[in-house]
Amino acid sequence: MQILGTFTPLIPAVLSPYTGTGANNINRLLTHLFLALIGAVFLIISAKVQIPFYPVPMTMQTLVVLMIGMSYGAPLAASTVFLSLFQGAIGLPVVATCGGLAYMMGPTGGYLVGFFLSAILLGLLASKGWGKTWQTTAVAMILGVGVIFTIGVIWLAVFIGFEAAIINGFLPFIYADFLKIIIASFAMPATWSVVDRFLK
Repeated sequence: MQILGTFTPLIPAVLSPYTGTGANNINRLLTHLFLALIGAVFLIISAKVQIPFYPVPMTMQTLVVLMIGMSYGAPLAASTVFLSLFQGAIGLPVVATCGGLAYMMGPTGGYLVGFFLSAILLGLLASKGWGKTWQTTAVAMILGVGVIFTIGVIWLAVFIGFEAAIINGFLPFIYADFLKIIIASFAMPATWSVVDRFLK
């Protein structure tokens, strides 16, 4: 959908009548803040809910990060994930176990940085029109997951060594993230299909 120039990601496309060029700055700011807060709440919930899976329980946090990136676009996705990370840094329980700056700088801190960069990457891809077909969505999700694990494993390796980081910080999550990629690859185009009908 080309509404605001180039391709507009999903949520900005839906809200363009209220936040587009005709809207005042206060409306745009309040809408941006509201969506960031909603996204941060979803990130908190997704980190806390564990689903039994093989070989380790699965949270939905990675999926939510990826979906926020693809549906919000880069600026709003960056704001949303940064807000969530800021909440974690000041001690709010926004991650799977606990919060606090010390935890976020600990062994799993790289994954949190990966969340932020992955959301931006997917937001940029969404602005190029990715996410409207299952093929582009799947490739975008694979790239996003790749960013998260690359940064996460490299940072984890500083604490426990590279081989241990691969064994403990990557291999146990392959199946779960493969499933998340499949879910997102069908959910995003399906949502766009519905939205396009209303926006035409």
